[in-house]
Amino acid sequence: MTTEQNTTLDELRETIVRYEWDQFQRTNNEGGRAACQGNWPVFHQMRLAQFLTWERPLLTSYAADLDEADRVGRNLVTEKYGRMMASTAPAEYAANIEPYIPKLDADRAARQERVIAQQVAWAADFRRRYPKLGEAMRVLTTAEDTPTATSFETYLRGELGTYSPATFDLYEAMIRERAGADPQRNITEETLLNTVRLGGFSGLDEAEAAQRSV
Repeated sequence: MTTEQNTTLDELRETIVRYEWDQFQRTNNEGGRAACQGNWPVFHQMRLAQFLTWERPLLTSYAADLDEADRVGRNLVTEKYGRMMASTAPAEYAANIEPYIPKLDADRAARQERVIAQQVAWAADFRRRYPKLGEAMRVLTTAEDTPTATSFETYLRGELGTYSPATFDLYEAMIRERAGADPQRNITEETLLNTVRLGGFSGLDEAEAAQRSV
């Protein structure tokens, strides 16, 4: 994957999204291929919206994670969904997934939980202010997981668990910096703003109003 300094941020983000899409195409789902695996426009919009909130060092580190995964035969997208099953299908996870994916040590798991708690709080705040857009999101907390519905919290935990130590360090620093800003920079709000702009809206208020009229 091209990550040289002369690669623009837009090019780097697009390359990462395409790389993830290729791994997503190689992800096997119980019951056959999922409908979302054929929906490139939505996948592109959702993933690019997230990566637009990242700066070059984090993007470059994650691109290196994807390259290394390819080199050693890992699929980070498959692994992300597998990690989510610790909540949504715990028996299958324990038998068929946990033994075959890298184990996180206690310190890394605790650090991830602090990041997750901050992001869940931001997501809850966003949902209070934009309830219609919030309704279109995943359910919020792991306590709301079902075998067919994965929450924002569980999805985030699955994704963070795939990051290398270097990438997680940078991601954690980004969240800490935004939480310490005055005012705080809500990364959920920034991601959703990117999402609706990529969908053709001028901003969150216009997108919220459009949801009300549906």
